[in-house]
Amino acid sequence: MNALKSKMLAQTSDPALDQARREEEKALITAIQAGDMSAFEDLVHRYEKKVYWIAFNLVGDEEDARDLAQESFLRVYKAIGRFRTEFNFYTWLYRIVVNLAIDHLRRRGKLTKSSLEDSVEEPPMELDPSRNLEEDDLKARIQNTLDSLPAKYKAVLVLRDLQDLSCEEISKIIHCTNATTRWRLHVAREMFKAKWEAKARAQAS
Repeated sequence: MNALKSKMLAQTSDPALDQARREEEKALITAIQAGDMSAFEDLVHRYEKKVYWIAFNLVGDEEDARDLAQESFLRVYKAIGRFRTEFNFYTWLYRIVVNLAIDHLRRRGKLTKSSLEDSVEEPPMELDPSRNLEEDDLKARIQNTLDSLPAKYKAVLVLRDLQDLSCEEISKIIHCTNATTRWRLHVAREMFKAKWEAKARAQAS
């Protein structure tokens, strides 16, 4: 559990910068709704890495994550004509990718491997052959622990502790109250901790 906590991001927010970005996005969305394809490409460029990593954190497979990211942007393109710019675009986009990823997991009938450690700093998609065996073993243990969580708890843990979204933002993405989101996050962390410690005890015995 300490390995997980040590990798959490500590980000600060600049309200003026956030507002400027929202205004830029509104202008892009307005241009897209008027038929400007280059504006859509700019919007995709802004979010493609983030969408990929959310998908990968949830499904644990690079190819599947790429497919889900592509499907997410396809759905955005088809529906963006109805998008109302007074709402946050990223909330809508992340809701799409999370729902697609959870549906994917349900169709497969199990949670697949995901890496808490790999995704925090958004490493390149290629595996680094220089990683030492001890580091690989730790990542594998974290992956296996995360894989054992139910999808609805895994999603909240990924969005909060890896993507650093607030519980208020996550509640809008998963269509739950803030209180429910916070409860799921609490449960997810406790489940992760319990499973991690149980596996550590089993290995020590």
